[in-house]
Amino acid sequence: MTGHMTPEEFRQHGHEVVDWIADYWGRIGEFPVRSQVSPGDVRAALPPSPPEQGEPFAAIMADLDRVVLPGTTHWQHPGFFGYFPANTSGPSVLGDLLSAGLGVQGMSWVTSPAATEVEQHVMDWLAELLDLPASFRSTGTGGGVVQDSSSGANLIALLAALHRVSRGATLRQGVRPDEYTVYVSAQTHSSMEKAARIAGLGTDAIRVVEVDAELAMSPRALAARIERDVARGFVPVLVCATVGTTSTTAIDPLAELGPICQRHGVWLHVDAAYAGVAAVAPELRPLQAGVEWADSYTTDAHKWLLTGFDATLFWVADRAALTGALAILPEYLRNAATDAGAVVDYRDWQIELGRRFRALKLWFVVRWYGAEGLRAHVREHVALAQELAGWAEADERFDVVAPHPLSLVCLRPRWVRGVDADVATMTLLERLNDGGEVLLTHTTVDGAAVLRVAIGAPATTRAHVERLWTLLREGHDWLADDFEEQAREQREAEQAAREQRERERAEQREQAERDQAEREAAAATENAVSPADGAASADEAAQPDAAAQVDGSQPADETPPVGEVDDPTSAVPATDEVTLTDEAPLPETPAAWDETAAQASAQADRQPPANPAEHPAG
Repeated sequence: MTGHMTPEEFRQHGHEVVDWIADYWGRIGEFPVRSQVSPGDVRAALPPSPPEQGEPFAAIMADLDRVVLPGTTHWQHPGFFGYFPANTSGPSVLGDLLSAGLGVQGMSWVTSPAATEVEQHVMDWLAELLDLPASFRSTGTGGGVVQDSSSGANLIALLAALHRVSRGATLRQGVRPDEYTVYVSAQTHSSMEKAARIAGLGTDAIRVVEVDAELAMSPRALAARIERDVARGFVPVLVCATVGTTSTTAIDPLAELGPICQRHGVWLHVDAAYAGVAAVAPELRPLQAGVEWADSYTTDAHKWLLTGFDATLFWVADRAALTGALAILPEYLRNAATDAGAVVDYRDWQIELGRRFRALKLWFVVRWYGAEGLRAHVREHVALAQELAGWAEADERFDVVAPHPLSLVCLRPRWVRGVDADVATMTLLERLNDGGEVLLTHTTVDGAAVLRVAIGAPATTRAHVERLWTLLREGHDWLADDFEEQAREQREAEQAAREQRERERAEQREQAERDQAEREAAAATENAVSPADGAASADEAAQPDAAAQVDGSQPADETPPVGEVDDPTSAVPATDEVTLTDEAPLPETPAAWDETAAQASAQADRQPPANPAEHPAG
């Protein structure tokens, strides 16, 4: 039976794992970016029951290649341009390995002082690197904490805002969903709506604020909605402003939204999950001008700052509102340092009680790269995105459909008239992703499907972006040719059908003419052979039907004069007008004839004028 792994066995197998990771990074470009397996394939490769006896480490590593790799979509691949980046790096992996090796539970300062104080210090470093307000530093009224995700950070911000606006009443009484309101835009991440659900507000509390032409939240619309809700007796709780929306990286104007929130006492939360870390480059900081108005702020180091998931950076300007909403102290967690108020217990800054030593990998990344290395990483991807956008703007086959100040570019392919543009765009997307060299995702802008190109994988270079651009153009041309071929075949089929109909009509005309000629010939022959019989027939035809005369009725081909109808029960009135009653409903009209008066009038209006000169061709 295999027992505990000894330190020496760990050393040996640990080297094997590090070697495997290094080899994987070295050959990652050889894999298809997107996993090629079908649903259920991975589970089918696993035994139905757990092993009764321990297995050799070599067997486990072999299954890593056999089972796991085929079912992996390679987010670190240089051709990965989908979603947003999910960076990791050597320093991050090693820091995570050390965190796992230490295995501490950092829920309170006393449970591992280093886990808390390193985190406080690294969060202050990062606030300085991003030029965030002084209130976000641990030396101010607020402070920072590493969360699991920006979705979780959005929920925590809402709970803190509810605590503040209710003056703590939500702790005792819960929320009053019919009273509170939360403000987002149509571009806000769905996690904010999910936070409202989890907090007990429900989606009816959500107010969707209009956006401008660049998909940013409108300050005027926000002010109008808040004022209207206040007048109706609602209590505005939180406004979620976004720096770098998921669809297009639109940026809400914090400098204009902030004063509105302050005037109404509304908590301003800034969701900068993707774009916030770009502020390590000073030239990109104006994108979030007005951040000093924020009550809370979140950005993800695990997206674009070379740190593996999970590493969400969350700051709050007033930590009392945050801990007031989340702190709870059972007796078994009491300790002298906490009671003295001399330390921070991060369990009071999050939903969970327990927490990993997440800050260790951040500490490694910041120290390995330094501020200049982090800036260079961000700047390189921004420059590549601007170059790609320039190529697309100069190409008649593509449109750039939204501002692109960072490393995301949204492209809408152009298609010929008659082609369903959304279907064509999604077909191009699947063709590219099926090819294995690249992976893109999509969104919609103004109701139309567009391709998102998110540049950010650590291994991506200009050569990879050039290759993507080549694949985009080749894929577009191939589909455009295919659509043209289909259109040509359709035109030819329609032309053949028209010609066939013309032939059939000509044959029908010829047959009718032959039939008419035969009837005329037969009549002429009959008249020539028996003219007396023919005259007699004509005389008989001129006489009224004898039976009808005896019966007293009119001949079948005669119509009595108006007013002289003898039968009072006749269904034909004695006037030219026909009156319809409820007892005599309108007969059903075939669908092909069911036109409205407007349609009939429009058709009448389309009749060509008597003078062709008044109706020029075209």
